[in-house]
Amino acid sequence: MTTPKPGIAEIISPDVRRVLAPNPGPMTHWGTNSYILGKDHVAVIDPGPDLPAHLEALLKATQNAKITHILVTHAHADHSPLARILSDKTDAPIYGFGAPTAGRSATMQNLAKTGLAGGGEGVDLDFVPDQTVVEGDIIEGSDWQLGVLHTPGHFAGHLAFQTGNVVFSGDHVMDWSSSLVSPPDGDLGAFMRTSERLKNLGANVFLPGHGNPIDTPTDRLDWLIQHRKSRETSILAALDRTPQSIPDITATVYRDTPLELHGAAARNVFAHLIDLVERNLVIATPDLGLTSQYART
Repeated sequence: MTTPKPGIAEIISPDVRRVLAPNPGPMTHWGTNSYILGKDHVAVIDPGPDLPAHLEALLKATQNAKITHILVTHAHADHSPLARILSDKTDAPIYGFGAPTAGRSATMQNLAKTGLAGGGEGVDLDFVPDQTVVEGDIIEGSDWQLGVLHTPGHFAGHLAFQTGNVVFSGDHVMDWSSSLVSPPDGDLGAFMRTSERLKNLGANVFLPGHGNPIDTPTDRLDWLIQHRKSRETSILAALDRTPQSIPDITATVYRDTPLELHGAAARNVFAHLIDLVERNLVIATPDLGLTSQYART
């Protein structure tokens, strides 16, 4: 598939169109994919960042239909800020898991209390859904139906939505990059469990928050799982020598990654270390944190 143009409604399937937001970057690829589901009464999935041009593009793409639902996979700043503005324009309610901090594990809650904030795309702290939804809920329009999947990992309150054999996968599964897992919003243990669950859905196509549709989602999930296991092996190998700091581990494990991406890479390393500490494979001194020293148990 060729690179999409921002602001142009593209037909993905008879019931789905994609409108690309003009926010390209190292964390967003070409930009955020906003999806329009349905014909006469439609849902907008991930309205995206607060950009006037993108709002105009979504309204233009839906001018012959009524927006009845606004669905948000997660409250990162490239996915959710436009939701409230679009809702005010259309009177459509916003559906999401909850507040940006909802769903965090006890470990992540404790890390947040120490002042740790998420990295990467940035959190939309103002996000408040009108309707909270959880695993197993059904959201229906006049000619479409979506099952709600709670898919934590990239974000604690991350959701995916399934219609038939198609899953709107948000940022958990993408074709161009592995998903960033940045504590306290991201949770590597949850990411691995979610990835295994998604493999068992029997879906044929995943429509991600960034990049192209994924026509072989099971293969992609297998790759993501193996990629994380390989990172874990590399991190444990780095710790075989002496206690290491996160920057030290990052420099070793991500030696082939451009330096400008080492900040995001360090967050991934930290996510792995938290998981390894919780599994009693690694110890943190003095305790879990970005400036701690880590060693094998």
